[in-house]
Amino acid sequence: MRVLIDYRAALREPSGVGEYTHEVARALLKRRKRGSGADSSIDLTLFSSSWKDRLLPSPDLADAAIVDRRVPVRVLNFAWHRLEWPGAETLTGETFDVVQSMHPLLMPSRHAAQVVTICDLNFLTNPERTRAEIRRDYAELARAHAARADRVIVISDFTRREVQRLLDVPADRISMAVPGAPDWPAREHEPQDGYLLFFGTLEPRKNIGALLDAYEMLSVKHRDLPPLVLAGHATEAARPWLERINRPPLAGRVRHVGYVSPGDRQTLYQGARLLVHPAHEEGFGLTVLEAMTVGVPVVAANRGALPEVGGDAVVLADPDQPDALAGAIERVLGDSALSSRLSTDGRARSRLFSWDQTAESTCTAYAAAVARRSARRGAA
Repeated sequence: MRVLIDYRAALREPSGVGEYTHEVARALLKRRKRGSGADSSIDLTLFSSSWKDRLLPSPDLADAAIVDRRVPVRVLNFAWHRLEWPGAETLTGETFDVVQSMHPLLMPSRHAAQVVTICDLNFLTNPERTRAEIRRDYAELARAHAARADRVIVISDFTRREVQRLLDVPADRISMAVPGAPDWPAREHEPQDGYLLFFGTLEPRKNIGALLDAYEMLSVKHRDLPPLVLAGHATEAARPWLERINRPPLAGRVRHVGYVSPGDRQTLYQGARLLVHPAHEEGFGLTVLEAMTVGVPVVAANRGALPEVGGDAVVLADPDQPDALAGAIERVLGDSALSSRLSTDGRARSRLFSWDQTAESTCTAYAAAVARRSARRGAA
């Protein structure tokens, strides 16, 4: 089976979708190399197109073919989303059995089964929290593209239910390919001088304002409160938060360290006493899983897929109530037995999530997409 994956989300400073894209490709290649199941027959090509960023060969992707074009991302997205041109065959000079978009809008193709990946539907439920092409195109086009897709891949049961509810996609055309945990060893000891950590893009749906409110409440009560580290790329919407942390009472207690590369993430987690993830809505919550993997306790919002990912191994709080968020943080920091239990349970729960299983689920989705495409052609 010849498969083309749109790899562009993983090109520059990859966040959630980019990390998922890279890890899915890597897992597919690993299974193919050792001859695991139906996916051992997959011939994988990664497609990239950007004016500035190049997809360079790497050991992780050595067994994949690479097609790299110098077409600006915004130009190609407009052509694909609005003109449904050029097709994958034109851009690559090849034909494929499956083309996979890593976002909700189709990659045009004349011959291949078309698969879309939907991580969340925040662009429909809260359009005011989105920007640029996501705001311009996704809300208007996602329903029609999902209806035409041969398969829709989602990353959580929460997102599956949202796709059925908001896009009217029947259950028998949806596949779930849940992200896996990294292969990091658990840390040996909790750092007593560690920090509270938020890790993710600083954008409206991550609810950084409520986190700062909660931290400020705690700083008044606890002089020995650990510092707060905000890690992740800052969007334009983050400007008020960044200005706020440079003023009293947060100045000197909260710092923004910017984007953290994949190779440095394990070290970032190792130094944290607690991960706080107060997002309004997440389609999965990869940083919660990564923190649990190394044994970092987690306080997370009781929204979206976060309860599904964390289960009983995290403390949940209402993200719209800064005092509830503060109370959850205070509870974990002040209760060593609870912190220890969360660390142990988090590590155990993280072992339920495997990129190998993600690859297997993805290949099952490919097979279903090809079967549907063939059936539609036969009926035409």
